[in-house]
Amino acid sequence: MLNKLRNQLEPLINWLAHMVASIGLSPNQLSILGFMLSIAAGIVYSLSSRTALNNPYVTVQLAGIFLLIAGFFDVLDGAVARLTNKTSKRGAYLDSILDKVAEIFVLISIYLGGLSSAIWCLVALGLALLVSYTRARAEALSVPLIGVGIGERAERLLILALISMIPVAGAMQIAVIIVSIVSGITIIQRMNTVIRQL
Repeated sequence: MLNKLRNQLEPLINWLAHMVASIGLSPNQLSILGFMLSIAAGIVYSLSSRTALNNPYVTVQLAGIFLLIAGFFDVLDGAVARLTNKTSKRGAYLDSILDKVAEIFVLISIYLGGLSSAIWCLVALGLALLVSYTRARAEALSVPLIGVGIGERAERLLILALISMIPVAGAMQIAVIIVSIVSGITIIQRMNTVIRQL
């Protein structure tokens, strides 16, 4: 879904990629920066129930900001790779693995911070991994699935990040449930696409 928006924002993304490339950051460095910010977001989520702040929502909002910035780097790494002709199978593999590790870490951290129940975090995690598996398996069968489905990784993290900004008790539980639902819909969409093409 966000791929369509990304196409509309391509001139802006390319301009930002030019700026980032001009200071010498490589696509892999951007991937690692995005990964580290996602890990930082997870750590902050996990500390939300132990915060010394009078307002625990501030901690959750900070985690959401980290996730948004991580998403920004996630968009830029591919744009910089294309701009500098540094696309590689190694870079794509690294980016994919780091993305999965970060998403797993964030969802576990949301549970550890007491922001969502264990069962919903497990459901969201399992379905998110299945979304990735459906694409990997389809590509092994030469069926491209880029942009297919309403809940790719970028959409899932955006849901978590944006709902983190809402200072309401139980908001992150709702966010995890929404992530689970959109992931389930995406799996069905992808299965349907692959079955029709085989």
